[in-house]
Amino acid sequence: MSGHGPLRGMKVIELAHIMAGPACGMMLADMGADVIKVEKPDGDDSRRFLPPEINGESAAYMMMNRNKRGISLNLKDPDAIEVLRTLLDSADVVVENYRHDTMQKLGLGYETLRQSNPKLVYCAISGFGRTGPYAERGGFDLIAQGMSGLMSITGEGPGRPPVKPGAPISDITAGFLAAMGCIAAYSHAQKTGEGQMVDTSLFEAGISLTYWQSAIAFATGEAPGALGSAHPLNAPYQSFRTRDGWINIGAANQRNWLRLLDVIDAPELESDARFATNRDRMTNLAALVPLLEDHLRTRDTDDWLDRMEAAGLPAGPVMDICEMHQDPQAHARDMIVETQHPKAGTVKAIGLPVKFSETPGAVTRPAPVLGEHGPEILSEYGYSPDHIDALRRQGALIVA
Repeated sequence: MSGHGPLRGMKVIELAHIMAGPACGMMLADMGADVIKVEKPDGDDSRRFLPPEINGESAAYMMMNRNKRGISLNLKDPDAIEVLRTLLDSADVVVENYRHDTMQKLGLGYETLRQSNPKLVYCAISGFGRTGPYAERGGFDLIAQGMSGLMSITGEGPGRPPVKPGAPISDITAGFLAAMGCIAAYSHAQKTGEGQMVDTSLFEAGISLTYWQSAIAFATGEAPGALGSAHPLNAPYQSFRTRDGWINIGAANQRNWLRLLDVIDAPELESDARFATNRDRMTNLAALVPLLEDHLRTRDTDDWLDRMEAAGLPAGPVMDICEMHQDPQAHARDMIVETQHPKAGTVKAIGLPVKFSETPGAVTRPAPVLGEHGPEILSEYGYSPDHIDALRRQGALIVA
């Protein structure tokens, strides 16, 4: 069981697959919770997200499920449902992202579980939430991104096709919101003994990422569109071409605007009325960008970065994922970690993005092989070796 992090002692049952639910469980596990992942007999669907694979194991599955223990139950077997009920009766948190009525059909809905475990925090992650006209719809990241408005503000501008951000941000954000909700509800339960339902969705996760654009729409009555890498409220704040690539420059206030002009030696732009204030620069952004790039294309990215850092101007390179993995700051912050998997061997993963001075989290356990920890877990809940073996032989328990 986990021995690191501020959530040490929290017992979590994860009944979730693919990304949003597993992202929630991963965050709780990284912060010290003992997360038991319950999988169907053929495993989480992400086990079949191939390629890429490492020695036959799905890289996608291993990324999202490190630090968890795994048990595989055939919930078509009544004995397997009783096993799950035993796990849930003493859990602090259960996380699920099934269709809205799946747990009720198993006799394990929130209203049922709270009767035997009143302190239980029951976290449900879905496409659109448990209430409202879309409550019964299934949900995927792509659908949530489109309906939340995110795809309308992503891309290069009018006349171009809709574009979603490269990362599944509705999925991941929903998982992180769910983890936040679980921790808040767990804190309440520790104080009062009262559990509760935590309900969030991919749709709401996507909406929550539109704060700036929604502020614009509320104020003007018009929906802002896509701006490429530019900012909807400040300029210049975007990517620019250099002689050998791209650089991001955050000259988002008057002081940094003047620093930029000094670094690139462009005094003529300081006296240009079109760019005198942020309002002027936003209005005339289409004219400003090529003028700045005329200067920026005279030097390589690294040269500009050195000059901008010396001037105190926020700037950074546009790195690909492999370059980010090699970045010294990412390593200094323990954002690239390794685990030893029983089948895949050494596996790299992304580290915990929240640091704690007194109770640091850690990534100490690889993702489980399907059913890897079933006997170990059941023995902790009082099942005898003979009982465990009987569950295995009848197919209720799948063992690696």
